[in-house]
Amino acid sequence: MNQAHSGDTVALGLDQVFELSKAVLIAAGLSEAQATPVARVITEGQRDECHSHGLFRLPGCVQTINHPRFNRAAAPVVENTTAAVTKVDAGFGFSLPAFEAALPTFVEKAKSIGVAVLAINHCFHFSALWPEIEMLTAQGLVAIAMTPSHSWVAPAGGTKGALGTNPIAFGWPREGQNPYVFDFATSAIARGDISLHKMAGKPLQPGWAIDADGNPTTDAAAALDGAMLTFGGHKGSALSTMIELLAGPLIADMTSLESMDFDDGVKAAPAHGEILIAFDPKILGGTRDNQASSERLFSAISDQGARLPSLRRYEARARSLAYGVRIPRHLYEQIMSLPRAG
Repeated sequence: MNQAHSGDTVALGLDQVFELSKAVLIAAGLSEAQATPVARVITEGQRDECHSHGLFRLPGCVQTINHPRFNRAAAPVVENTTAAVTKVDAGFGFSLPAFEAALPTFVEKAKSIGVAVLAINHCFHFSALWPEIEMLTAQGLVAIAMTPSHSWVAPAGGTKGALGTNPIAFGWPREGQNPYVFDFATSAIARGDISLHKMAGKPLQPGWAIDADGNPTTDAAAALDGAMLTFGGHKGSALSTMIELLAGPLIADMTSLESMDFDDGVKAAPAHGEILIAFDPKILGGTRDNQASSERLFSAISDQGARLPSLRRYEARARSLAYGVRIPRHLYEQIMSLPRAG
């Protein structure tokens, strides 16, 4: 593998990021079918400079694969439940192969009747949701995705973790340009970003976390031992609870509390379910030009200097496609110390 070293960073091409990720995952015991989509999403996270969802995640993926309840031979089973509902059992493998296995059926249903729901059950989930959302907007669909995690987050007014980071993502297709996409945790900060703050020795912002005694803290290590907080106080707490219910009990899967119990101290990626909803704007909008209406809204935001969500990622994507990526040397050395296939 050719790479350029410069001070504290290492430069890699995107193809190198993918091949390195895939080789590590296969050496850890994943099949080709499981490793390929996981490596692709790690590469996409690194490409878009979402550092906490790129190569930073690879050692944690290996730790998850070594979880005694992780199924290295998992083969997703797709169930054609109703005209609007598709379910897929990930078999306690990663969520991404299950999503891709169910995607054709899910898209067909949304385009046939205007709205469709996909429930992914029994999956380990480590990644961002926007790669899945972009796969749906590429089909001309509006989409929402939600998932719980581990109970790292205290509810508003509480002092102990009961909720997950509980991300929600939304995508709106745009003709001739990148889709409008947002993807954020309902916690004040993503768990991976706290780990990055700890590695860099950087303080957290006030209001992001509490320590093990329930006191406010800006120390990343104390936050990881304590609990994170939701964004927006009681509003974020309510939204996070909604995600727990929709992506947990509604689809007969685990909440973040149950995912933490299931982990049993291994500290692997959360195991639970995921719910996705897709809408076909051509069916729901009828003869109305919903693109013109939505573009007017986007222009009203951007023309006054406000940034639309995902623009930063698209700018980073263009840079990475042109010049490759740079990762911290210590992360590169950690990954290179892992067994690799091939």
